[in-house]
Amino acid sequence: MERIIFHVDVNSAFLSWEATRRVANGEPDLREVPSIIGGDPEKRTSIVTAKSIPAKKFGIVTGEPVSAALRKCPNLVIARSDFALYSKCSRAFKNICREYTPVVEEFSIDECFLDMTTMRRLHPDPIRTAHELKDRIKDELGFTVNIGVAHNKLLAKMASDFQKPDRVHTLFEDEIAEKMWPLDVGELFLCGKASVEKLKRLQINTIGDLAKADEDTIRTILGNKLGEQLWKFANGIDYSEVNPEPEAPKGYGNEITFDDNITTWEQGENVLLHLADNVAARVRRDDVKGFCVSVTIRGNDMKKHSHQHKLQSATDSTTRIYEVAKALYRELWDGMTPLRLIGLSLSEMDRDGEEQLSLFGDEAGGAMAGEAPDSEKDRNADKAVDVLRERFGSDIIKRGGMINSGITPRKK
Repeated sequence: MERIIFHVDVNSAFLSWEATRRVANGEPDLREVPSIIGGDPEKRTSIVTAKSIPAKKFGIVTGEPVSAALRKCPNLVIARSDFALYSKCSRAFKNICREYTPVVEEFSIDECFLDMTTMRRLHPDPIRTAHELKDRIKDELGFTVNIGVAHNKLLAKMASDFQKPDRVHTLFEDEIAEKMWPLDVGELFLCGKASVEKLKRLQINTIGDLAKADEDTIRTILGNKLGEQLWKFANGIDYSEVNPEPEAPKGYGNEITFDDNITTWEQGENVLLHLADNVAARVRRDDVKGFCVSVTIRGNDMKKHSHQHKLQSATDSTTRIYEVAKALYRELWDGMTPLRLIGLSLSEMDRDGEEQLSLFGDEAGGAMAGEAPDSEKDRNADKAVDVLRERFGSDIIKRGGMINSGITPRKK
């Protein structure tokens, strides 16, 4: 049976959800004026996380500093982030989607896939059903979505990114050449900036150019795995299933963006301690361990840099993760460029619970700090903290680094 897949994508989600709340309270609609979501409206050092269509006309882009956006549009309306509101709105529109099919995959907070294949008796006309779903979300919740309709997930997602807002678009196999191939190659799902630069050096400028290129050549340019995937995507090939059950996390991470720049080693290390505490607690909660610690920083020049280190034995220890992260941080940062963001993650998860020990112990395995196996003392301390937080709440006990650091995190 030929599949029917919907991709539902909220239009400018964070801004739309804030606008919907304001309209319900009798306030002006943010979607009709130049506006952004940008952290603390009182500070101009935060980042644009969402923008209205009128703001886009001023050249404002997601990810740029609010100060830069204000230079483009001095009358810009700035709204504060509210993740409790975003979670509530996300649940609401996905619950409506589940009234149409039980097979719903949550792709992100503002996106989901629906497999409508087995629902044809109830919904024989997929285009009409997509319009009905779109209109119900708008009428009942007050914000708009785009819906892409196709025979696989890749094409459905590409279709939902066509003209916005409040639209239904199809992208079936016989429409690929007309609707997708003329697009810039950078608009292909998962085709990042570095890949685009490599492809365009070979005059592969559109998705159609990529689709018609020799697959082996593309694999040579981009690497076997990514090259094969992007070449298939350009040709509309995707066999992935809509999975209603969330997959086990491939890694655990967290990052913090700051209103005030990080300017000292001590500040950054305090942040890493806070992040290690957060990540390790989640890892222990899921009863897994990880081998690979990664640290990411972003300076006020907006450039991101990352380093990672693979341990010889998996860990869930706050102390061990922090020690490795601190060493990576010392390698990454020049100590001069003011930092706007610090992130930490643990990946390459071990789920079988079998600890692999080195013949000589991890201390002999390398010079990286934190290579020694998890100590019994650290395990007991972590367990005690976990028990206290489970019983009395996450704020009952905190690492001292963030409390006394004078650092203001903008968001997690």
